[in-house]
Amino acid sequence: MKEPALPPGNKLALSALAGSILLASLGISVTTVALPTLASAFSASVQQVQWVVLAYLVSLTVAIVSAGRMGDLYGSRRVLLSGLVLFTLASIACAVAPSLGWLVAGRVGQGLAAAVLMALPMSLAKGLIAKERMGVVMGLLGTMSAIGTALGPSLGGALIDLLGWRSIFVLLLLCALGMMAIAAMGIPKEKGPATTTARMDWAGSLWLCLALLFFAMSATGGKVGMAIPVWTLLASTAIALAVFVVFEMRASHPLVPLALLGSRVLASSLTMNLIVSAIMMSTLVVGPFYLAFGLGLSELMTGIVMAVGPAASALSGIPAGQLTDRFGTDRMLLAGLVLATGGLICFALLPVRVGIPGYVMALVLTTPGFQLFLAANNTATMAQAPDAQRGMVSGLIGLSRNLGFMTGASLMPLLFASLLGDQEVASSSTFAIGEAFSHTFLLAAASFGLAMVVFFVGRKRPTPISMSSTQQGMNHD
Repeated sequence: MKEPALPPGNKLALSALAGSILLASLGISVTTVALPTLASAFSASVQQVQWVVLAYLVSLTVAIVSAGRMGDLYGSRRVLLSGLVLFTLASIACAVAPSLGWLVAGRVGQGLAAAVLMALPMSLAKGLIAKERMGVVMGLLGTMSAIGTALGPSLGGALIDLLGWRSIFVLLLLCALGMMAIAAMGIPKEKGPATTTARMDWAGSLWLCLALLFFAMSATGGKVGMAIPVWTLLASTAIALAVFVVFEMRASHPLVPLALLGSRVLASSLTMNLIVSAIMMSTLVVGPFYLAFGLGLSELMTGIVMAVGPAASALSGIPAGQLTDRFGTDRMLLAGLVLATGGLICFALLPVRVGIPGYVMALVLTTPGFQLFLAANNTATMAQAPDAQRGMVSGLIGLSRNLGFMTGASLMPLLFASLLGDQEVASSSTFAIGEAFSHTFLLAAASFGLAMVVFFVGRKRPTPISMSSTQQGMNHD
């Protein structure tokens, strides 16, 4: 199927794409502030109520590639609308949940729907938006993600204070209904037949979902009191991934054609995306410890300082896309990596010397660097994605980002804690916390050096993202 070109002046379709990303991001962040209230309402432990957030994140991660592939096979518009319907129904289930288990089940449904809302906007953008405007659109989608992440805690806190915790799910329900109407009116219907000769690779999708589920549990299990050892989960991840590869090699209509992953451009783009996403998490999961225990800030001041990051991200997203359109993806991708690396080095050097101003300065440098990289990398990857596989490629981009977030959320605090030694952070000296913080971000900057190496390797004698003639024939709509 092929989407018709977007008529000039029609902003409804663009609003639908941006709003879908905003809704999916808001679904993650708006519930974080509700966890203490939910623990009281359901007489549950912290470990139990954390699954209200984790169920959403894990289900989103395991389903995002399959969601993108379904868009390729059955039409991105149709699947996006179906995702909004599922998000609406799941929001109703959450709003009326009589127990914590019911609420977690509803969050699983929201997460599965969010996988569609995260995967398909980039895919639809390639079919609807002129190539010379793709950078701006990718920057806009990044801005919406940042706004949703930043807006969630404050909006959720206000609603809970006024109307109770169920009101946050009523808000998500109303937003989903609004987005459904905008998408139905604004996104043109696909041209071509409603069916395709290709089929959904359900076996491959199942094994990939199992591999991602085991990996997600290994990254979060230690935080939620699960009894399964991490090494068992990692071994299960490896086994499920191996079985997935075997199925993909034998499948007539593979979920992820292995030849596609062999493309140097795609492989390098996904690897860089994973590295950058993991390091992005360091400011979110390590920063609060330094602000609270290293600089002695109150919870309110810590939140205010950390809000600078999402604010800078929201403000820099569209300009990053405009620069990408004007100067090209490779230049801006490298510029983003260099700028973010400089910001990470500032994190290592400035806060321990000048305190809050140094921390804010580092955020103001690092966050636009992240946005510049994301706009350029996403634009370059989607520009070279085959039309018949663009939904799946978009899903792979989202998957690499989410895996990076989970990896960073697990490894960066572990690195920070190991640099502190045997002392707990609350009982460590200000000097020790500052030293651990500085070394953590120096290592983070070094990881960006690795991302630059991946960039140059991927761009050396670049090969386009392509499929074999056999796979093209099988997946031709």
